[in-house]
Formats: sequence, structure tokens, C-alpha cells
Amino acid sequence: MHHSSVKLRKTLFSLLIGVGLVITLISTTAHSSQAQTVVRHAIPNSTLPIALAVEVPADQTVVYLSGQVPAVADPNQPETSIEAYGDTKTQTMSVLTKIDEILKGLNMSMSDVVKMQVFLVGAPSKGGNMDFAGFMEGYTQFFGTAAQPNLPARSTMQVSALVNPGWLVEIEVAAVRS
Repeated sequence: MHHSSVKLRKTLFSLLIGVGLVITLISTTAHSSQAQTVVRHAIPNSTLPIALAVEVPADQTVVYLSGQVPAVADPNQPETSIEAYGDTKTQTMSVLTKIDEILKGLNMSMSDVVKMQVFLVGAPSKGGNMDFAGFMEGYTQFFGTAAQPNLPARSTMQVSALVNPGWLVEIEVAAVRS
């Protein structure tokens, strides 16, 4: 009797271990299949409409868009002139509109943008310095609004030139498919 009692205990113990492993496996699988969300960290004590940092969970798909440049705003101007594309604000709005359209074509939106790199050429009207205020006027039409509050991490830099001498703005973004 003692031998069968020990054998029964071992069998029950093995069964409990097996059930425990199955429950653990099911709960882990259920947890890992739940989509984690992108976390955007605000810049402390700042009203600047960019994120300090953005965390993208490993289970998310990141889409990288190539740099986009402005569309011609005035076809009556020479194609290599700033007048053909407009000032920094006009070019920024043009570029961000293109990015918005590309994202929509990928079933995404500007709210999915997590990282942005901005290249600004010094404007002759600004003594060769980039028109950061003009850029921000265009940028804030797309980011940090009530309709689209998600802010990307962003770098903005002045470059000496872009491929076309009329371009003052080029922007590339990374977006997360949600």
C-alpha cells in the first residue's frame, strides 16, 4: 500500500507541475500577443512640441520614410530658385503634406511618427541662417495640435545645401505601425 501511495503522490505532483506549466505558457502567450504601446516622454518644463524620447516596443513595426522635399509652389519661377518652392514655412508645410500623404497610403498617419530629422538650408532672407521660426510655424500645423497631439523625437539641423538650390527643407521620418 505504501508503494502505491508514493506512486500516486508522484503522479499527482507531476500532473500539478504539468498543469502549472500549461497555465504559465498560456498566460505568457496571451500577454506577449497583446500589442504594447509606444511611450512618448515629454521634455520636462518645456512647451516645445517635440518628445524628449520615444520608446517603441519590440513587437511594433517601424517604417522609415526617405527624405522628402517640397513640391513646386510657383511653376512660373525657375525650378532651381527658392521662389519656385517658397519660404521655409511654405516648404515645411509642403514637405509635411507629402509625408502625411505617404503615410496615409501606407495606412498610417502623422500620429504614428516617432522620429523626425529635419534639414534646413540657411535662407538668404535670414542672412544665411536657417529660418527655425518659419519651420516651426509649418511644423505646428501637423504636430502638437488638439487633433494630433503625438510628438516625435526630433533633430533639426542647418545644412549648407540640398540637391536643388531652391530647396530650403528636407525631412525624413520613422513611424510605428499601430
